[in-house]
Amino acid sequence: MVQRLSLMATLGTATAALGACTPAGEVPEERGQQAVYQGVSTILLDRDLVSFNLAMTGAKDRAQVEAYGRCAAAQYALDQGFGFARQVRTIVTKKGRTWYGDAVYLISADRPEGLRTIVAEETAADCAELGIPGR
Repeated sequence: MVQRLSLMATLGTATAALGACTPAGEVPEERGQQAVYQGVSTILLDRDLVSFNLAMTGAKDRAQVEAYGRCAAAQYALDQGFGFARQVRTIVTKKGRTWYGDAVYLISADRPEGLRTIVAEETAADCAELGIPGR
């Protein structure tokens, strides 16, 4: 019985030691990297429909790329004298270490219907506070 307990204690210690030697999972490339916003190109698709093509490196995930597009839409709306924007769609892709976004927004003076509506002035202020450029 004493030998069995001693053996179990030894196995437990050995298992813990081996667990400590197990390699950790892969660390994402972007971890610890600062986001670098590489600019936005704006394409007017219609009188009130605008496409924003953007690129960035160091993004943590696609949500950060979508936020960059949202900031660009808010700033554009303000620059054009509009108060609102509604997201139509955003496509995010990644090639190597660079993330690309293609965001389309409907820009309007009156609050449009829809779930993805932003108030341009509030969003632009939030973006500035977070350090996300609108251009």
